Amino acid sequence: MTTQVQALYDFTGEPNTTEMSITCGEILTLVNTEIGEGWWEGKNAKGETGLFPAAYVRKLAPDESIQTKAAPAAPRYDQATDDWGDQQFSAGDSNFQRGTSHEDGWDDDWDDDTYSEIGPVPQQSKAQQQQQYNQQLTPLPGMPISDYNHHVEETASNYGSSVGTVRKNKFAPSSKVSGESYLLATLNVEVRDSEKVYIVQEEDRYEWWPITQPYTVTVASPKKESKFKGIKSFIAYQLTPSFNNIQVSRRYKHFDWLHERLQEKFTLIPIPPLPDKQISGRYDEQLIERRRVQLQEFVDWMCRHPVLSKCEVWQHFLTCTDEKRWKAGKRQAERDPLIGLNYCISIVVPEKALLQSQVDHITEQCHMFITSMDTSVKSVSSMCIAHTKKLQGPYKADCQKVGEAFCSLAASLSLDEGSLASTSKLTTAIKMTGSAYIDMGRMYDEHPKYDWEPLGDKFHLYKGVVGGFPDVLGTHKSAVQKKRECERLTAENKMEIAQLNEVLRRTDVVSYALVAEINHFKAERTKDLNATMQKFLRQQIHFYKKIVDKLETTLKYYDDE
Repeated sequence: MTTQVQALYDFTGEPNTTEMSITCGEILTLVNTEIGEGWWEGKNAKGETGLFPAAYVRKLAPDESIQTKAAPAAPRYDQATDDWGDQQFSAGDSNFQRGTSHEDGWDDDWDDDTYSEIGPVPQQSKAQQQQQYNQQLTPLPGMPISDYNHHVEETASNYGSSVGTVRKNKFAPSSKVSGESYLLATLNVEVRDSEKVYIVQEEDRYEWWPITQPYTVTVASPKKESKFKGIKSFIAYQLTPSFNNIQVSRRYKHFDWLHERLQEKFTLIPIPPLPDKQISGRYDEQLIERRRVQLQEFVDWMCRHPVLSKCEVWQHFLTCTDEKRWKAGKRQAERDPLIGLNYCISIVVPEKALLQSQVDHITEQCHMFITSMDTSVKSVSSMCIAHTKKLQGPYKADCQKVGEAFCSLAASLSLDEGSLASTSKLTTAIKMTGSAYIDMGRMYDEHPKYDWEPLGDKFHLYKGVVGGFPDVLGTHKSAVQKKRECERLTAENKMEIAQLNEVLRRTDVVSYALVAEINHFKAERTKDLNATMQKFLRQQIHFYKKIVDKLETTLKYYDDE
């Protein structure tokens, strides 16, 4: 029996691909639902066949009256599709499909979680999965509510990792921890010496142990690749670390997976942002280059950070080229117990206890600065975008209009060149003036990629980093509140003094980490913004010198007499 679907939202297919544009309310006939990656193939009323996102349509019942159905709100871009056209769905989505590596966001050639080392993983229906999940959530007799809440969280985490994939991300139940397991010393995890992170005192400052072997990573050679025999296209970037010069190929979804791992693990360190998501024009050459530049900014920040540059998941991302090793490292990163405040187990701090008043002063000052900096960074970032549009729009157009007006004047003068010899020279000079302004219009159009766009890319980075600090400060504030709660319990003889002392020591570790990160950000932004502004102003000077040179050259065509 023929199955029909109704489009819930508008979708514009990428030109010169197998994608098909659909409009909200349009009725389509399903041709193939086994394309993979959340794409279906269908035929419209015109007889045209093509691919469209499965999440953008709904199946119609045979006796359904489609006129009475209202279209729901369109999905947010970050829920319906990723930056470069790869469909993503939540586990509860009616269109969520198993059978592809889509469910954990990785390609078939990278990871196929439908098979384990001992054979195929048995597939359960959604009803069976839900029944098993509900059974596991049944509280045990006499279980305290706090323990039950922890049991629910642990069960949800295990449930999300038990069927084919262990990815704990926005498509699975949250695996975030409250931090109590670290502060109350209930987490028993051994940390190898190689994994320990040290905070040291430099003069009157506390800092992360500096990088002893600095390195760089180059993001280059973006190229369009395809899979499913050309049905689906994507952009891959080549990353080359300086410490081994071995190139690895990574897509945006690989960066996205890494970013989620980093955010989950380092709640006291703001993670630099990735390029913004965009649903249209993802294969435009200029857009691809802008993404490459912003990915380079992300990579550069990671390489310069004393903690992030050495973390295991980042090193795995940079160096792994073997499929089996990749799967093992990927699963290890997703099962990492040292996430959130639990990561503080690996931090070694000076024995000296921090004064709470000193910490409060630092955090209050940081909060005031971040609030102001956030507004300023967003303002500069918006200004860069707006000024680029002006240069490539009105400025370019005005220059070209001036040039065309002068060229028109020269054309008029050329009609009377036979009367005086000097008229011919003047005509040429005015014509050259018109050409100069037309050239300057092109210069206005082309030069932003050397000054305003790089400046905007840098402030895109700072917008993300600065925007991450409120969560960092919030995490620290929660730890301090827990410490004060324990102090109250001790005063009421409900907690042992020895246990309180351990809470105080561990809260100090959290404070040391916050102070070290604040100091790192201060030092980094001073060097980074200084170099950025110098480069921007040099490019501005170079641009306006070219304008002046163009005008001076044109002036020479005129007779001085």
